[in-house]
Amino acid sequence: MLRKFLPNDFDFFELFEKQVGYAVEAAETFKKIAETGTLNENLYNKIQSLEHQGDEITHTIINQLNKTFITPFDREDIYNLAKELDDVIDMLNTITNRIRVYKITGVNPTLVEFSSVILDSVKAVQSAIKCMRNVKQHESIMCSCVEINRLENVGDTMRDRALGSLFDNEKDPITIIKWKEIYTDAETILDICEDVAHIIETILVKQA
Repeated sequence: MLRKFLPNDFDFFELFEKQVGYAVEAAETFKKIAETGTLNENLYNKIQSLEHQGDEITHTIINQLNKTFITPFDREDIYNLAKELDDVIDMLNTITNRIRVYKITGVNPTLVEFSSVILDSVKAVQSAIKCMRNVKQHESIMCSCVEINRLENVGDTMRDRALGSLFDNEKDPITIIKWKEIYTDAETILDICEDVAHIIETILVKQA
């Protein structure tokens, strides 16, 4: 069990679980924004708050990494995992800011579909992170990583289909630019989730 290698007064896994918990909240909030077609101040402020809380967790992990002699797995992997988890929240904040700046309103079915896939992917990341406390859950972790990779492929297909439809049917160049960036941001979130999965897979290989 990886946890036995942790110092008694600090638990990196607890911070990773908090960090991914903020990512899930941010993904749930983004899904609500997409489904309602409305970005009100409460939803916007919630995303902003979650992004700040995620940053704080990342800084705490990095600071503790510099103080801890024995870590549960390689320092580089701890750093990279914290950074990528933070990037998930940052990118959800970025796409929300873009919707706000571009004054996007109304329900866009493609964005709703993207938000659902994003939430599923972030939840799969959460499942993998929660299982990392115990190497005996190797199979469960790998199943989550496979699902994350699958959802990233789904995202690639969705982005290509959405952009193709956008270029075929939309005549206003400004609208094309806006939605091209939003669709690209949405797929980038899934890319980052896949990056997290790759880091986790690397950790498992090293622990085997």
